[in-house]
Amino acid sequence: MGMNDELKEWMQQRFDRIMARFDRIDRYLEKMAIKEKLLEGEKLLDNQDVCQMLNVSKRTLQRYRSSGELPYQMVYHKTFYKESDVTAFIKANFAKNEGTDNNKPEDTGDDPEDTDVP
Repeated sequence: MGMNDELKEWMQQRFDRIMARFDRIDRYLEKMAIKEKLLEGEKLLDNQDVCQMLNVSKRTLQRYRSSGELPYQMVYHKTFYKESDVTAFIKANFAKNEGTDNNKPEDTGDDPEDTDVP
């Protein structure tokens, strides 16, 4: 085998190694894209994301699901919420609160004249 053949073989080995690395990087990037959960092109949020957004417990979030107030999807036995559904839920609940009488003082129970005890 001549020096030229050895050089070609060495270069082919290096080329194969580089291509294998590119393949690994490509698979890694595909996995990362999957981690950005999408359904019908829309971002999906999990329970933790929504609990943090709404500042509620997991149990409260479960009540919202059970009552039908907050739509959700099950994917591989895991609960997800469309970002637009969560945004609409937030807007609807804020709209409910805007209609209440905010000028009425809150009853704290601290006023002794409000008790029935003589």
